Amino acid sequence: MGYAPETEALEICRDLIRIDTSNFGDASGPGERKAAEHVAGLLAEVGIESQILESEPGRASVVARWGNQDSPRPGLLIHGHLDVVPAQAADWRVDPFAAEVVDGYLIGRGAVDMKDFDGMLLSVVRARQRAGSIPDRPITLVFTADEEAGGVLGAHWLVEHHPDLLEGCTEAIGEVGGFSTEVGGQRLYLIETGEKGISWMRLRARGTAGHGSMGNKDNALTHLAGGLLALGEHEWPAEPGPSMQLLLAKVRELTGSDGTPDEVLAHFGPAIRMIGAGMRNTTNATMLQAGYKHNVIPGEAIAYVDGRFLPGHTDTFTPAVQDIVGDRIAVEPYMSQTALEYGFEGDLVDAMTVALHSQDPDAHIAPFLMSGGTDAKAWSKLGITSYGFVPLRLPADLDFTALFHGVDERVPVESLEFGARVFDEFLNLA
Repeated sequence: MGYAPETEALEICRDLIRIDTSNFGDASGPGERKAAEHVAGLLAEVGIESQILESEPGRASVVARWGNQDSPRPGLLIHGHLDVVPAQAADWRVDPFAAEVVDGYLIGRGAVDMKDFDGMLLSVVRARQRAGSIPDRPITLVFTADEEAGGVLGAHWLVEHHPDLLEGCTEAIGEVGGFSTEVGGQRLYLIETGEKGISWMRLRARGTAGHGSMGNKDNALTHLAGGLLALGEHEWPAEPGPSMQLLLAKVRELTGSDGTPDEVLAHFGPAIRMIGAGMRNTTNATMLQAGYKHNVIPGEAIAYVDGRFLPGHTDTFTPAVQDIVGDRIAVEPYMSQTALEYGFEGDLVDAMTVALHSQDPDAHIAPFLMSGGTDAKAWSKLGITSYGFVPLRLPADLDFTALFHGVDERVPVESLEFGARVFDEFLNLA
C-alpha cells in the first residue's frame, strides 16, 4: 500500500473537537466557520481545492472534488458534519472540548457524532493524496453545517442553492453505521440502510381561563396532561421493514433465538434503545409551555413532541397521534422530513462488506434502519442513495449508542485507527 491511512486520524479528530461548533438550534452558537477553514486548510496542504459556502454568516460547509473526475463511473458523495450538540461541562469528567485521551479513549463532544469520521476520512484522503493513490471514481467530499438542527443551513441549503456541486453523485456514505456490537458472543457490524421520518409536532390544548382557586373542569393543562399520558403509554406495534427483517434474521442465526422481534433484538442489550426503535413508530414529549401566574388557570397549554415514523407511514402517522391524544388537543405539524430505506445490495454494499472483512475476518454484517435522521434526507432530494458507514471495531462492553449526544462522549483510539484502515480499503473497492 505504501502509506498508513490511519496516521493522522486521532490528531485531526482532536483538533476538530477543540474547535467548538456547538449547535443550539438558533443563532447563538459559534457556527462552523473556524472548523470549515481548518478542514479546507488540511485539504489544501495536500493539493485538494475546496469551497467554503455560508448559508448565513458563520454557518459554513466545505465542498471539494476528489478522485478521478474524468471517470465515466457515477460520482460518490462522502459526507460528515462539522457541528455538534451542546455539552454541559459540569456534567463531564473532563472538559468536553479539550479532546483528552484517557485510558485509550478520546473523550470530547463530537468524538462519536461525528468528528471521529471527519478525522478518519481526512486522514485517509491526505495519505492517499500524498501517495498519488486517488480513487478511480469521481468523489465529492462534503463537510456540512447545521446537521444537528435538521440541516436547514447545511445539507438542505446546499441541495437547494448549489445542487451543481453534487452533480453526478448517485450514492453517498455518511454517519451512523459500520460500528460493531456483540451478539451471541460474535461481532456484528451494523450498516445503516435507511432512517425513520421526522414528524415534530406541536400539541395545543385550549380550555377556560380563570382563577386558580375556583373549580374548573375545562383546564387546558389537564387536557394536555391527559393526552401526553395517553401518548406516553401507547404501545406502537413492531412493524419491521426489509432492513430490520434482515437484521432479525442475522441475530436469530447468531443466537438461535426464535422469539418475537423485541425478544430477538434484546440480544443487543442497552443498544436496543436505538436499534429497536427502527422497527416501530415512536413519540416522545420534549417541551412544555403553559401559564403565566401561579393563581391563574391558562386558557392554552402547549407541548412539543418528537415523532419518528417508519417508511410507508408518512400519511398515517399524524392522524394516529391525533386519535391517541383525543379531540381536546390539536396536533399541529411543526417540522417534517421524509423516511428513507435502501436495499442492502449492490456494489457499494459489497465494498463495505469486503472492507470490513479485510480488517476483521470474523465480522458478521447486517443492515438496520436508524431511529434518528442525518443529512441523507437532503441528498435524497437529488436521488442520491445513502448508507451509514463509519467503521468502528468496539469493545463488547461499551454501550456505544448511549454516547450519541451523551455525557463523556468517547471513542477508542484503536477504533479510530481501525476505521481509517477499513475506509481506505473501501475506497479501493467502491
